[in-house]
Amino acid sequence: MILSRRFRNHLALRGIVVLLTARCLLDIVHYHSLKFSPPAGLSLPDRKPRIFIASTHWNNEPILRNHGNGAVIQLVHYFAPENTFVSVYESGSWDDSKQALRELEKELEWYNVVLEETTHEEEVSKPPEQTGWLDTPRGRKELRRIPYLSRLRNLSLEPLQSLAKEGIMFDTILFLNDVIFTLDDVPNLLGTHDGDYAAACSLDFSEPLAYYDTFALRDSAGHETVMSTWPYFRSSVSRSAIKRGDPVPVSSCWNGMVFMRAEPFYETGEGSHLRFRGIPDSLARYHLEGSECCLIHQDNPLSPQRGVFVNPHVRVGYNREAFDAMNGRAGEVTLLAFLFRSWENRILRLVTTDWFKLRTVSNRLAQWRRADLARDERGISCLVDEMQVLANNGWAHV
Repeated sequence: MILSRRFRNHLALRGIVVLLTARCLLDIVHYHSLKFSPPAGLSLPDRKPRIFIASTHWNNEPILRNHGNGAVIQLVHYFAPENTFVSVYESGSWDDSKQALRELEKELEWYNVVLEETTHEEEVSKPPEQTGWLDTPRGRKELRRIPYLSRLRNLSLEPLQSLAKEGIMFDTILFLNDVIFTLDDVPNLLGTHDGDYAAACSLDFSEPLAYYDTFALRDSAGHETVMSTWPYFRSSVSRSAIKRGDPVPVSSCWNGMVFMRAEPFYETGEGSHLRFRGIPDSLARYHLEGSECCLIHQDNPLSPQRGVFVNPHVRVGYNREAFDAMNGRAGEVTLLAFLFRSWENRILRLVTTDWFKLRTVSNRLAQWRRADLARDERGISCLVDEMQVLANNGWAHV
């Protein structure tokens, strides 16, 4: 009896070793069938696309002077000045961002650059308005961060409508964060999924290996990523795509640089046009929040039709170290990295779950809806258990 049990345990152990070995061998075969190199730069058609470039800035002087201004000027010349409009909204920086943007203005022919004098300190000191403010656990009525950021992003889009009234329309909008990128990155991102998408995003990094924008990125099933390093995703659809080096289907993304089709942003007679927003104040009171950069994809009528994608070959950085690393050796997926991170991802998917997070959000959402049955929120996958407010020096969790 004892010998029999030992024999069975031995067989079971051998079986596990065989299965693990077979899985590793399959991974090695799989690795050698994949493509990790970025595609060649997109060859623009005879009719170059008309691109509306929108960005918002706050205390970004170093990156503007060292990279941003020059990169935008390169972009304008690449796509042709007559096809490219640059719209910048700067909000109350205390560094020399305003002067850096004035220098950019001198190099542009077709642009709208707004330099806002109101600082964060002045914003949070204003008398509270009916919307966008919240009673917080600190016993104060405070200005919510996401509606504030949404307003700034929408202000950067204002020229889109005024130009449309003059008969000037754009094919696509390029949203730029304060990131470092190359000129090749932009046509490569534009050509994601052969140019067929509602939105296409880069991957962004503030340090090597770990991507940055966890607040906005959701996989094809609406889940947060299971790990901050490659292959990132919990969903098998998103994970398989990034392992193949293909455009990755996701439900939302931002990640530093985004192309979105311009059509939904235009006013039409059929309804309101697409704009950035925060979740309702009444829902935020339940200690929930959602990124405006996630919600925009849930609101976009083109998202279910044409899809939202991450281009894994376009990697931008919030500093030179991260950018160089992720576009150099650190960004390469070697065989050893492929095996190690694939197994790390499998184990994390096995031993972790976002069920508890989703349950918390679901319960609070249900309470909010019970208070008024007419209430609804499309961006459920964007919601997190957070409360964010604007602060003198940036923003804060409360």
